Amino acid sequence: MREIVLDTETTGFDPLTGDRVVEIGAVELLNHLPTGRVFHAYVNPERAMPAEAFAIHGLGTEFLADKPVFAAIVDEFLAFVGDAKLVIHNARFDMKFLNAELGWVGRTRLAETRAVDTLDLAKRRFPGAPSTLDALCRRFGIDNSSREKHGALLDSELLAEVYLELIGGRQPDLSLTMTATADAAISLDWVAPARPRPLPP
Repeated sequence: MREIVLDTETTGFDPLTGDRVVEIGAVELLNHLPTGRVFHAYVNPERAMPAEAFAIHGLGTEFLADKPVFAAIVDEFLAFVGDAKLVIHNARFDMKFLNAELGWVGRTRLAETRAVDTLDLAKRRFPGAPSTLDALCRRFGIDNSSREKHGALLDSELLAEVYLELIGGRQPDLSLTMTATADAAISLDWVAPARPRPLPP
């Protein structure tokens, strides 16, 4: 089973008012194991960066000015995600922006049913507890010390680790730096044993 853990950074909160995607990061999982394949692109939004958004991710107008526009990276992005499930924290936000960008370049929208929302998973598993990415990293003992600002690739790498914990826990010898070596290929055949008791809803 192939899944893509994905995150975006944007100029704001609503593409309908002119906000755009400025960064996309994605990590590939195969049978819930990281393969080492990633997608990452900065995107020129063709507009100025609001100060509020810059404070979140640190991507300024000058830095993005020479980056490709979305139309220039859309083929590579779509080829990377393929028909995989999309694992996203607060999926409604990212899907809204990605589908707006796809629509503006005349491409087919991503089906909402492809998205697995880790925010919803976390809220169901830990009702009433903080469910931000940082809070979940702390809960699961995942090192997020390099996350001084939001960044799409770093956040998708952290989210991949959080997601694996949310669905049942990582193997102790696995990390996101794993590559698809012959030894890793053997690990891909591992199947989780049945739980003696089902997880609570």
